[in-house]
Amino acid sequence: MLENGIFEVKDRSSFERRALNTFNYQYHQVPVYQEYCNFLGKNPDSVKVIDDIPYLPIQFFKTHQVLSSEKKPSVIFTSSGTTGSSVSKHFVAEESLYRKSYLQGFEHFYGAIENWTILALLPSYLERSGSSLVVMVDDLIQRTNKPSSGFYLHNLEASPISLSILITKEKKFY
Repeated sequence: MLENGIFEVKDRSSFERRALNTFNYQYHQVPVYQEYCNFLGKNPDSVKVIDDIPYLPIQFFKTHQVLSSEKKPSVIFTSSGTTGSSVSKHFVAEESLYRKSYLQGFEHFYGAIENWTILALLPSYLERSGSSLVVMVDDLIQRTNKPSSGFYLHNLEASPISLSILITKEKKFY
């Protein structure tokens, strides 16, 4: 499976190998990506370094289902879009892998989530459905197990109070 070993990348060399393996997999399993790469004259035989890997333009996420042909989406995240424009869609086959990636990323850079308090102010995201950012922040808030952690969209007065309490107590917050 492609996802095996992605969290064990420890250096540039193992990252490059993983990136080239991912390109190879996506070229063979994601039809719209393969078609785009072929249009550019790129394929696994011609892509030998990560700088040669083509990036799929964001417009494709608005017009195509970008997902492995062997997978089904378990969740679909959408962009906010602008008035009158279509939204892009991120089809996620394994939501648990999405959750593991942001949790391990957070803990790699900041330490254990339980040591943090999260004060989230995401008005334009909270007022619509399908936001991957809201799913991620909500999950991180729950994992802190801190009563001060939460969304402060409709309770802006509480945010500065919570913030000053955290600063006074010298607690970690984000």
